[in-house]
Amino acid sequence: MEEENAVELLQRYRRDRRILLNFILSGSLIKKVVMPPGAVSLDDVDLDQVSVDYILGCAKKGGMLELSEAIRDYHDSTMFPHMNNMGSTDEFFLATSPESSGSPPKRAPPPIAVFTSPAIMPSLLRSVSLTSPNVEDSLESPHGEESLDPTQVQELAVDDIDDFDEDDDLEEVGSCRTSRRIPNDASDLALGFPSFTTGISDDDLRETAYEVLLAAAGAAGGLIIPMKEKRKEKKSRFMRKLGRSKSENVMNQSQHTAGLVGLLETMRVQMEIAEAMDIRARQGLLNALVGKVGKRMDTLLIPLELLCCISRTEFPDKKAYIRLGPGKYREIGHFLFFILTIQLVLNMLEEGLINYPVVGFGESGRKASELRILLAKIEESEFLPSSMGELQRTECLRSVREIAIPLAERPARRDLTGEVCHWADGYHLNVRLYEKLLVSVFDVLDEGKLTEEVEEILELLKSTWRILGITETIHYTCYAWVLFRQFVITSDQGLLQHAIELLKKIPLKEQRGQQERLHLKSLLSRVEREEGVRELTFLQSFLSPIKIWADKKLGDYHLHFSEGSALMENIIAVSMLSRRLLLEEPEMALQSVTDRDQIEMYISLSIKNAFIRTLQEVEITAAATNEHPLALLAEQTKKLLKKDATMFMPILSQRHSQATVISASLLHKLYGNKLKPFVNGAEHLTEDVVLVFPAADSLEQDVMTLIMSVCEEATADAYFRKLTLYKIETISGTLVLRWVNSQLGRILGWVERAIQQEHWEPISPQQRHGCSIVEVYRIVEETVDQFFALKVPMRLGELNSLFRGIDNAFQVYSKHVIDKLASKDDLIPPVPILTRYKREVGLKAFVKKELIDPRLPDVRLSTEIDVLTTSTLCVQLNTLYYAISQLNKLEDSIWERWTRKKAQDKPAKRCIDENSRSSTQKDTFDGSRKDINAAIDLICEFVGTKIVFWDMREAFIDNLYKPCVSQSRVEALIEPLDMALNQLCDIIVEALRDRVVTGLLQASLDGLLRVILDGGPSRVFTPSDSKLLEEDLEVLKEFFISGGDGLPRGVVENQVAHVRQVVKLHGYETRELIEDLKSASGLETHGRKTRLTADTKTILRILCHRSDSEASQFVKKQFKIPKSTA
Repeated sequence: MEEENAVELLQRYRRDRRILLNFILSGSLIKKVVMPPGAVSLDDVDLDQVSVDYILGCAKKGGMLELSEAIRDYHDSTMFPHMNNMGSTDEFFLATSPESSGSPPKRAPPPIAVFTSPAIMPSLLRSVSLTSPNVEDSLESPHGEESLDPTQVQELAVDDIDDFDEDDDLEEVGSCRTSRRIPNDASDLALGFPSFTTGISDDDLRETAYEVLLAAAGAAGGLIIPMKEKRKEKKSRFMRKLGRSKSENVMNQSQHTAGLVGLLETMRVQMEIAEAMDIRARQGLLNALVGKVGKRMDTLLIPLELLCCISRTEFPDKKAYIRLGPGKYREIGHFLFFILTIQLVLNMLEEGLINYPVVGFGESGRKASELRILLAKIEESEFLPSSMGELQRTECLRSVREIAIPLAERPARRDLTGEVCHWADGYHLNVRLYEKLLVSVFDVLDEGKLTEEVEEILELLKSTWRILGITETIHYTCYAWVLFRQFVITSDQGLLQHAIELLKKIPLKEQRGQQERLHLKSLLSRVEREEGVRELTFLQSFLSPIKIWADKKLGDYHLHFSEGSALMENIIAVSMLSRRLLLEEPEMALQSVTDRDQIEMYISLSIKNAFIRTLQEVEITAAATNEHPLALLAEQTKKLLKKDATMFMPILSQRHSQATVISASLLHKLYGNKLKPFVNGAEHLTEDVVLVFPAADSLEQDVMTLIMSVCEEATADAYFRKLTLYKIETISGTLVLRWVNSQLGRILGWVERAIQQEHWEPISPQQRHGCSIVEVYRIVEETVDQFFALKVPMRLGELNSLFRGIDNAFQVYSKHVIDKLASKDDLIPPVPILTRYKREVGLKAFVKKELIDPRLPDVRLSTEIDVLTTSTLCVQLNTLYYAISQLNKLEDSIWERWTRKKAQDKPAKRCIDENSRSSTQKDTFDGSRKDINAAIDLICEFVGTKIVFWDMREAFIDNLYKPCVSQSRVEALIEPLDMALNQLCDIIVEALRDRVVTGLLQASLDGLLRVILDGGPSRVFTPSDSKLLEEDLEVLKEFFISGGDGLPRGVVENQVAHVRQVVKLHGYETRELIEDLKSASGLETHGRKTRLTADTKTILRILCHRSDSEASQFVKKQFKIPKSTA
């Protein structure tokens, strides 16, 4: 950790050291810096190898700095330990490791001679203390400490530093300004103009523009020669600027001079014009008006007049500098500087009068060629001996004036500038000069801010309109471009707002006057592009770069405006305003692209670019995490969708109401293209499918929800139809159905196995059901858990398939349970043949009953019936009841889990699912419920029938009421019935008790009816037996009511009512029964109700069992019933 801190401190020290050295050297504190061999500027010098002490020594002496000596001094000093010279003999720094350096020196180092520093150095060092919270305090402090914070380096201008020996030529360096901002690249905003054939630079244009400004000011009477004494205040102004904060006014010196003169001085500093050049230009323009009474200064041929005033005597043999860039200058000889000045003026004359003219030469074409030759001779004359060169120069200048003046005063060019000297005939030179003037509105210390004198400067620039052919439209267009370009460089949104306001001020075509329209139509420039030479109008030259830049940014707004929506809104405004103006140009007028189409293009391009970046990020993440790329891509696309909808769509929707729909639909399509091959290849529920399908479906649901949130239902449906849906639910539904079918087959196999292994014994006294149903529920619940563990999208159809499969499984189970039951007919003996009464037969039949009883079941059937004991049947009933009771819980659990699963669905889909549930939930397990209940009823009936007709056959069916009612009563059956009933209640669950007992009651009543109606020839009844039968029926009824502990009385009464009617019929006399039977609609219609509310079959059987000859004769005669035989 300590080693890391040491390295960090060392790097910080080296960085701060380089900043300090660069500040000292570039700030011109050293009068002259001589570069080492092979180096052209400070950028070529490694400042880490330059001795700071040597440089400070040169600064204090005020002498020349040889950087090669400073480098040599640095390397010499590295051979010895570096002492801090603070008075302590124990502190020093080692050049090698401490272990091998030996003991520290025992004596102090020799003293260093202290030089008396010039007055500027202490002040300068104090002013550089940038870490002080109060700059003024740091200036006043006599011992201000230096700070090397690179973010707060104060800006210096060479004009603010007084010469140590008052050398005037140092003014040629100009204002050295170093921007505090890191400038952005504005190359995309280059104007659509051809390059200058003479190679003039931006600095050349800036100086020429200032000369034009001086001429325009001179026409207003504001041109004076600045006094030499003003430079005496320069030193104190420089000190004030070093300590001034950025927010203060840059042009404090202009406050000392009011009016036009002071404003020109401000412009000079703003445009970084050296004082010497300023004085030369002013003097030349004033001299040009000598002897020209009534001539306005703005009608002069400015470059020509200045050329005539330049002579070598104005360039004494002193050092001069040329500007290499912001804050960088190079020393040159005075003669070379003179030559460069002449070259600049000649180039301006050539560019202004000959190259790219707006007005054709016509008959003046020959003169233009001569002028080009004369300009070349003037340049040549400067290299001839003084006498010869001066003579040639004078003659050429006279000839140039004779040719140039007529060329400059050609007829007006249909502009609004009046009678002026059109020396800058090519319009792109005019606007380039005007652009350099407009750039002066920016603060020197903060290029992102406008200077306080901006209004006065713009008003002053109007005076140049006559010279440069500027109109209001041209001014607004140029100024908007300048402001927008400065915004691009500095990222200051205040400038962007100003640019938007100016774009709004540019008049449309119908708002311009006739002359201005003709003038703008004539302003054309031919530019070479990759597609060939293209002719651009004025507005295309200025606004097309703005439009292209804005389109480029908006074509990837996710990247360029990820932190600021306000900036994006302004850039859209710039794009739309520029587009509106450009559409009026000839080439653009036929385009049918609307603003909505433009917004759609931005959305399309940006979404595609953002999606490509997302793809690249996903590929990297997937490789590192081993997650499926499509699942990751879906999640990242959802984030992109959300960011787009919340951050960008509110802005774009202001200009396109369906912007959100377009964005969401495009993202849906882009992801769908990547998803389609995967979906087409999915055949089973693999791990990848389980990962990808839910993510893809979630993305699609988010897209559809977003569209629904911004559209009405009908409109949203229309957009949904245009989407190529992923159909995840359909495809995953098919895969889920395959899985469900395989699982249901597995469940059926387990049902078969569980039934085969079932012994129908209670699991425990508390759990009185069989173990097979528990096993079936276990496998069913496992299947349900696995079903809901599938995170793939599902429809209600898959759930219904699961329901049907489970329903079928329980139906199969209940069927297997009852399949082993014997038939009820096997328990009930066959009904004897109906015979009529015969006195002799009654006793014989009773004695020989074994011979005439119906045959017994075979041995195999008897064994099967005996295996199904009462306890076994009760366990089966308990098992079926457990199945149906747990079925309700299972059903509720499945629906609850399904509801939770679909809770995240889009609202419309969730509503559909809820409606579907309301219609299907009621009958999901109806099949199994019906079958299980039917099985329970069947077994309950079987239990009662088995007890009465099988277990108690002999006592009940065979012997009851034999040989007569009075000798064999029902009381004898109560005890065995009670034993059977107790056995049932001990095993059966409480919920089924009444159903089982009801089955036994019904079987008992059926047995009683069997005895009194189909008891066979061995049973005969008389009317007097009716009372006994009623008493027996009452005993049987009360047995099942059991004093309120048994079946409900109402239930028993309902069951007994039918039997009571039959018993009541036994009390009627034979004659009444015969008459009632005869009164029926026809003897052949057996089964019809008679007036005694009994059917004919019942009355016939009573008559057959009536111990009465009359009854016997009646049934013999009327129904051919045979008599009983032994």
